[in-house]
Order: sequence, then structure tokens, then C-alpha cells
Amino acid sequence: MTQPAGAASGASRGRMNIGEVLDLLRPDYPGITIPKIRFLEDKGLIKPDRTPSGYRKFSPGDVERLRYVLRMQRDHYLPLKVIGEHLDAIDRGLEPPPIDAVVPTVPRVALAADGLPSPESFRRTDQLRLSRRELVKIAEISEDLLDQLEQFGLITPRPGTGHYDTDCLVIARTARELADFGFEPRHLRAFKTAADREVGLVEQVVAPHKRGRDTGAKARAEEAVSEIAALSVRLHATLVKAGLRSS
Repeated sequence: MTQPAGAASGASRGRMNIGEVLDLLRPDYPGITIPKIRFLEDKGLIKPDRTPSGYRKFSPGDVERLRYVLRMQRDHYLPLKVIGEHLDAIDRGLEPPPIDAVVPTVPRVALAADGLPSPESFRRTDQLRLSRRELVKIAEISEDLLDQLEQFGLITPRPGTGHYDTDCLVIARTARELADFGFEPRHLRAFKTAADREVGLVEQVVAPHKRGRDTGAKARAEEAVSEIAALSVRLHATLVKAGLRSS
């Protein structure tokens, strides 16, 4: 890993505090926060030195490791465990596994090898914002179908903007495909009810983590939500498959 651009001023002082590290990373990773950096430290991905008073002091190498972690999360959606394995290989003088090239593409749902959503797909976000006309055109649905999907609470535009996001697009397309088999929006309400129940269970389990007082509590809660959500979808899909097989 090469020294990051802009690290020279910090390097000249030998070590940087966490605020200086934040200033270096924010131009490339606007979402980075101090709790996020502390969370990555808790996970053992970085190990900054500590002063006798307990303050963190980061070397240019620590900053470069942070850049690597953030890049692998943002561009390749790798889980922290895999990124840790990459860093361990680098520390031991090995080359990490090759990563597929990143090229611009239309946003799509991330699927694991078994065809089920992975934890990373629940963490992934995008800035897609569609107007009503664009959603109808891209999803290839009618205005009437969209009205019904909204009526039954399956699709909801973003508050304050009236725009629709990627999830709305996927739901609209899926509803159109199910309509070919005779499913109407009123039938799909059962799926929404089941999903709401699963969301409630996940939130109930994660609530204690969110109430943690330490700085990494929020980040740990977000990681837990992604993992539990993927497991719940896997369980739901497998139960449906098993039930249909035995019927």
C-alpha cells in the first residue's frame, strides 16, 4: 500500500491525532466519522499508538490501512472479516487476493452465491432518486399498478422529496413479474406484513446494542442489523422452499 496523498504534513510530525486523520480521509470518504474509526480499531483492523494519557496517535501506515479498509467496503462491499484477512496477508509480506475491477454499472441488488441477499447488500446504499414518471417507465408498470402498490403500503416515496429509491424500483419490477402469475397488489400485502414482523424482531434484538454508551455502539448495531437481516431472509426463503417441496 502506498502512502496516501496529503499525509505528508501529518507524517512530518510523526504521528497524527484522530481529528487530523479524519481531515485526511473525509475528501475521499465523506461518511467517515470518529466512531467509525474507533469501531475499526475495536475490530483490530488498525492499531494506533497511545500516549501515556491514552490519546490515539496514528502513523501514516495506520491512515493507509484505514484507506484500504474503507475502499474495500465502499468499492467491493467486502465484510470486515475478509478485509482483516487481506491486511494480515499484507502484514506477512503476501499479496492479498485479486479484486475484480470496479466499473460503473446500474445499481442492482447484491446477491450471495446461493442467490440470497448477503449482509453487505443490506449495508449498501446509493443515491438513486427517481420521479414517478421515471419509476413507471423503468419498472415497466402502469400508473394504476403503482397507485395500488402505494395504497397497500408496498411502495412509499421518500419523505420531503416525493422521489423513489432503488428499493422502490425493485419492488415495482417484482410486483410486475408476479402480476404475470395472477398476483395483485392486495395479495402482496401479506408479504409486507411478514416483512414488518421480521423488521420488528430484528429491531427488538438490536435495541440493547443501540443503547450502548461507548462510541462504537452505533457501528456495532449497524453491523448486527445487516447480519441478522441476511440470516432472517435466508431462513424465510428456505422455509418457503421447503414448504413448497413438501406440499
